[in-house]
Amino acid sequence: MSLVKFLTSKVFFKQVALAVVAVVVLSFFILKWLDVTTNHGEFVTVPDLKGKSLETVKIELDDNNLEMKIQDSANFNPKYPKYSVIEQNPAAGAQVKENRKIYLILNPSGYRKVEVPNILKRTFRQAKPQLQALEFKIGNITYVDNIGKDVVLGMKHKGETLEPGTLLPLTSTIDLVLGNGKR
Repeated sequence: MSLVKFLTSKVFFKQVALAVVAVVVLSFFILKWLDVTTNHGEFVTVPDLKGKSLETVKIELDDNNLEMKIQDSANFNPKYPKYSVIEQNPAAGAQVKENRKIYLILNPSGYRKVEVPNILKRTFRQAKPQLQALEFKIGNITYVDNIGKDVVLGMKHKGETLEPGTLLPLTSTIDLVLGNGKR
């Protein structure tokens, strides 16, 4: 039997028809199975979690069949309570599937600590931008008799003498002791 004769025979067309029907039926069952297992068309709205404590967030996410994944703590934000959510992904109001992970960034317990720079024996004009660049605040300035006018002779934090290299939280206030230019 030649190939052309076989391709035009009834047996070939029956086999092609059976194959097409099998593919259509198989596709139909696979699509129905996917609809059932993936909850096609069913969504959960992500709640707004910003500013809420971890306990409250856990309860809200459990109620909505969502999972919590803490990514990291960001820089301290004094507008939010300690250990509260300051960012979330996906955003509030987004439509997601059940059991989706909601990624959270928490507010740490306080500012991170920064090393106090060595500004001793430098002029106030040199020391001020260096402290401000590290986000320290300059507090009270006291003058003592010293030949170096406006030279930093000492640093204090909350009344205690500071040594260069001491770790202090960001935005801490540092009081300076400067020379007044008199002998």
